[in-house]
Amino acid sequence: MTIRRWWLRALVPLVPLVLWAAVLQLAPCAAATADVAPVFLVRIQGAIGPATAAEIKRSLERAAREHAQLVVLQMDTPGGLDVAMRSIVQDILASPVPVAGYVAPSGARAASAGTYILYACQVAAMAPATNLGAATPVEIGMPDMGGGKAPATPPSGAASAPAKHDDTMAAKRVNDASAYIRSLAQLRGRDVAWAEQAVRESVSLAATEALTRKVIDLIATDPADLLHQLDGRALSAFNGAGSVKLDTAHAAIIVVEPDWRARLLSVISDPGLALMLMMIGVYGLLFEFMNPGYIAPGVIGGVALLLALWALQMLPINYAGMALILLGIAFFVAEAFMPTYGALGLGGVAAFGFGALLLIDSDVPGFGVPPSLIAGLALVSAAFVIVLGRMTLKARARPVRTGLQRFVGATAEVIEFGGGEGWAMVDGERWRISAAQALQPGQLVRIARAEGFTLEVNAAAPTPSTGASPG
Repeated sequence: MTIRRWWLRALVPLVPLVLWAAVLQLAPCAAATADVAPVFLVRIQGAIGPATAAEIKRSLERAAREHAQLVVLQMDTPGGLDVAMRSIVQDILASPVPVAGYVAPSGARAASAGTYILYACQVAAMAPATNLGAATPVEIGMPDMGGGKAPATPPSGAASAPAKHDDTMAAKRVNDASAYIRSLAQLRGRDVAWAEQAVRESVSLAATEALTRKVIDLIATDPADLLHQLDGRALSAFNGAGSVKLDTAHAAIIVVEPDWRARLLSVISDPGLALMLMMIGVYGLLFEFMNPGYIAPGVIGGVALLLALWALQMLPINYAGMALILLGIAFFVAEAFMPTYGALGLGGVAAFGFGALLLIDSDVPGFGVPPSLIAGLALVSAAFVIVLGRMTLKARARPVRTGLQRFVGATAEVIEFGGGEGWAMVDGERWRISAAQALQPGQLVRIARAEGFTLEVNAAAPTPSTGASPG
C-alpha cells in the first residue's frame, strides 16, 4: 500500500509536463490548419434546374469572397435542363476558385447534364461504383410517339416534309451538344472521342472505365480521400494566367448548405407543385369573390398564385399548354358566375387536363407533371363543377326571398280601391295594387304578379286573418 502511494506521488509532478508536450506537438498542426485556405463542398442532388444553377452561382461567389482554395461539386443527378446546365458551366469556367467535380457517393451517377458539368471542372473524380454519360439532348416539346427513332424508310407524299423537319431539328440539337462537350473536353484535356460518343450514342461509363479512358482524373472513396489525392496538385487559373497549387491535406471542409431562398425555390420549382399552387390560388380567389368577407381564402389564394407564377416563369413552359389551363380556369369562373348546369365546367375540366399534359415543354427526368397528379386535379375540378351545379339547381328551386317577386302568391288586405287601382296592406306595408275586377276595402286578395312598384291582384276567398301573410 505504501509503495503505490509513493508511485502516485512521483507521477503527479509529471502530468503538467506531459500536457505541455502534447500542446507543443499539436500546436504546429493547428497553426498549419488555420493558415490553409478552406475547401467548399457543394452537393448537387436530383434534377438540375434553375434552383441548382442559382445555388452553385451563389456558392462559387462565396468561395471567391472567402478565399477558398477549391470548390468540390459532389453530384448525384439524372440530368436536367439545358439552360440551367449551361449557366452552371459558365459559372465554373469563370470562377477564380478551381472547381472539382466529384460523382459520389457510391451508387451515384452524373448522367446527361451532369456529364457536361463534370467535363467543365478542372478536376473530374468519381467514387467507386458510380457512372456517367448518356448525354444525348432530350427532345423539347411533345414526346416522340414513335419512341424517338427515325422510321426505317422515309415516308412519301405530304408526310415526308414534317418527318424531314423533325430529323433536321434533332440533328441540330445533337450537333450543338456534341460541339459543346467537345470544346469542354479539349479545354480540360480529356477524352474527346468518348465525349462525342456520349452525346451521339448515349453511352455511359463506370468509374474504373472512365479512369482508364482518361475521362476522369481519379477515383476517390470519399471527400477526405479526394482532398488527400489532390494535395500538391497544380491547377490552371480560370483566365489561363499561371496556376494554383493545392494544399488540401489539412484543409478544413466547409459544407455549403442552401439558404432559405434556395430551398424555397427548389421546392416550388417542381412542376407538379407549381401546378397545384396555381390551382389552389385560383380556387381560393374564386371562393373569395363568390363569398366576400372570408379574407383567408383570398389571402391564401393570392400567395399561392404568386408563388406558382414565380416557379413557372423559371421552367420550360409550353405556351399552348398554359393557354389551355387559363382557358379552363376561365370556364370555371364563368360556371360559377353564369351557371350553365355544368357545360362550361366540363369544358374547363377538359381544357385543364390537356393543358396540364402539355404544360412542361421538356421530357427531362424530374421536370414533368405526373399523370396521376393531373388526373387528381382534374377530378377535383370536376367535383367542384358538379357541386356548383347542384347548388345552382337547388338555389333556383327555392322560393324567392328577396325583391318584389317574394310577394307573388301572398295574400293582402285591400285598404281602398277604385277605377281598377287602389292600395292594400302587404306584410305590414302599404302597396299600390291593380285588379281587373272591383274590390272592396277589407277584402282579401291574392297577389298574382309584381310589375314595377304595382302589385296585380285577384280576389281571394276570405279568411279569418286580419293581415297579409306571405305564401
